[in-house]
Amino acid sequence: MVDYKLYAEKCFRDEAQAILDLIPMLDDNFNNAVEMIYNCKGKFIVTGVGKSGHVGAKIAATLASLGTPSFFLNPLDAYHGDLGMISTGDVVMAISYSGYTDELLRFLPLLIDRKIPIIGMSSNPDSILGQHSTYHLNIKVDHEADPLNLAPTSSTTTTMAMGDALACALVMRRNFKLQDFARYHPGGSLGKRLLSKVKQYMTKRDLPIVSPSDKVSDTIIVISQNKQGIAVALENGKIAGVVTDGDVRRAMQSKKDVFFDLKVGDIMSTQPKMINQEAKLTEAGEMMRRNNIHSLVVVDDDDHFVGTIDIFSCL
Repeated sequence: MVDYKLYAEKCFRDEAQAILDLIPMLDDNFNNAVEMIYNCKGKFIVTGVGKSGHVGAKIAATLASLGTPSFFLNPLDAYHGDLGMISTGDVVMAISYSGYTDELLRFLPLLIDRKIPIIGMSSNPDSILGQHSTYHLNIKVDHEADPLNLAPTSSTTTTMAMGDALACALVMRRNFKLQDFARYHPGGSLGKRLLSKVKQYMTKRDLPIVSPSDKVSDTIIVISQNKQGIAVALENGKIAGVVTDGDVRRAMQSKKDVFFDLKVGDIMSTQPKMINQEAKLTEAGEMMRRNNIHSLVVVDDDDHFVGTIDIFSCL
């Protein structure tokens, strides 16, 4: 049987080497391109045909998620009305591996006439695209990973990598933070953690409430029903302490002779870790990780017990 993993390995090595070969070709065109995108007062528009277009759409999406107003425009659509999407203050990045793609080249005069700056991305700085670009980014490869050296493989990889390099540089230039990223991804897990509050994810029904005078043996049932491994002891409406499933196990091991006579007050922690319901979800997760616990008591502004939250709600 043929071991196809060998072909996969060669493909990976060829494409990885193609990316590394881009490093010596980096010059001030890259720095200037980053500054141009950063200082763009309008929109950043990526265009290309075929495989270059597919990669260009991904580059535009990546940049948009990292704070650069970007979208992809097929040059063929520009001839049929979509040119109206481009206006003064915009910057266009045109991608063509050869630098001679006909549909793209017919689009360039329309941009030049409008004095739209062009960042060209091709394998040939002396191509028509390269000559008419404000700044040119070289994505040349020695050969495609395709065994026939025909299908765009290494070349699309270098194109993607150059787009990612621009995105990474712009993250640093903009001083882009996790909170900024979350604003563009409110439905994702990162957005959930950074933008959500504890009260949105805490358990607030059928709370595991016990009294310091309750038997520990009875408290086991309360802890099990809550499924968060915790019971909160209230006395006169105030939090007196917390009992965890770990506290119960340790009591069973160390005080087995008197275990069934123990009260909650005998084993509870009188200084439980608590968090305000208005706190960010990230704060709750960090507090639990820092203290090596998996549940927190949630309180309101008057330190009244209003719920519990576990580490899994913060993921």
